[in-house]
Amino acid sequence: MRTIQAYRFALDLTPAQERAVLAHAGAARVAHNWALARVKAVMDQRAAERTYGVPDDRLTAAVSWSLPALRKAWNAVKVEVAPWWAECSKEAFNTGLDALARALKHWSDSRSGQRTGRPAGFPRFKSRRRSTPSVRFTTGAIRVEPDRKHVVLPRLGRLKLHESARKLARRLDNGTARIMSATVRRDGGRWHVAFTVSVERPERRPARPGSVVGVDVGVTHLAVLSTRQLEPNPRHLHQAQRSLRALGRSLSRKAGPDRRTGRRPSKRWQRAQARLGRTHARVANLRRDGLHKLTTRLAATYGTIVVEDLNVSGMLANRRLARHIADAGFAEMRRQLDYKTEWSGGRLLVADRWYPSSKTCSDCGAVKTKLALSEREYQCETCGLVIDRDLNAARNLAAIAADATTAGSGPVAGRGADQKTRPGGPAAVKRQPGTAPAGKTGTVPPQGGTTAPTLTRAH
Repeated sequence: MRTIQAYRFALDLTPAQERAVLAHAGAARVAHNWALARVKAVMDQRAAERTYGVPDDRLTAAVSWSLPALRKAWNAVKVEVAPWWAECSKEAFNTGLDALARALKHWSDSRSGQRTGRPAGFPRFKSRRRSTPSVRFTTGAIRVEPDRKHVVLPRLGRLKLHESARKLARRLDNGTARIMSATVRRDGGRWHVAFTVSVERPERRPARPGSVVGVDVGVTHLAVLSTRQLEPNPRHLHQAQRSLRALGRSLSRKAGPDRRTGRRPSKRWQRAQARLGRTHARVANLRRDGLHKLTTRLAATYGTIVVEDLNVSGMLANRRLARHIADAGFAEMRRQLDYKTEWSGGRLLVADRWYPSSKTCSDCGAVKTKLALSEREYQCETCGLVIDRDLNAARNLAAIAADATTAGSGPVAGRGADQKTRPGGPAAVKRQPGTAPAGKTGTVPPQGGTTAPTLTRAH
């Protein structure tokens, strides 16, 4: 199975190498800002001409937004705009132009309705002080040295790695991987190099290919499995709040930048900001490491994993829980499960967003009309089942996996569950213990319960 995978390593740069990388990142920023100013000037000129009543066939000629067109225009003027252009690799300028071409395409597709998701805004100019320095290499000498502690990049030469690149080097030596590009980026006060690699992965099977597990994510526990396993929530951001508050207060007492007066930040402010950034980066790294370990274990163990399609952006509107929800990383967990189940030979099923997994009894199938968030135990009024709320939801998710098997590759219940649970009392929906919920035909049961969830494969 051929996949695209990234390998990211920390770098230990010398002062001269860091200056060279910053010069390449600055060249990318200059090319990006020049091309954006050119595109924006033509757009503003055409808009002004339309207000004067100029017909469309006599307007100023439009500028192409494609990468080849932007690169051709840059090469024609780079001697005047950037006389120092020969000091940097051509890949540096291509990095900025490619970023602008992608941003303009996303903005155009978002306006025309061809791009789903959150609306993309018009690209903005990159600041030397506020933008993240980054440069991407796609051609030239890109390799890992035989000692596996150094990498070679065009114009930057031999760079020392903070850790061994043996995992990538083994694949390169075996001929099962090919480096497509390398990106050098400063993140959290450290420089990293990320290799985009085309990898030939062997076919694998989970340790228990016939098993099904439902995963209910939450704040009290990061994940509750239908097998009664509880994954604790480490709350990395909450644990670091005391240090972050102290660093934030220390930063506020320093002389920072002021855009109104043009004041430059002091050296002490820059050092305090670096300390605060390193603390935030450590929290992000700890969260990422924990999620990778959890999702890798789930994908390597179970053949079928069922999760919910959570509205995380809507959940973040709760000002009391927003910080804890963001700290848990629900969306990142689902993203990792998406590709890791494909790598391990399993499957990931996503239940409908409006499926009442917490309101449904996992034993008899009765559905409650309302269930307050403060009720941490589910008490069924029909069969008398008393069970943890999150464990009940995980068992319901695991039970509906049979619907995907019977329905084949398409959606299982038509429209899926309703946004609001219909009142039906204790006898709303009933089923035998251990069976899937009723309503597989996509119609509302005559008792007034909700329909079964729509199950979609994530890949």
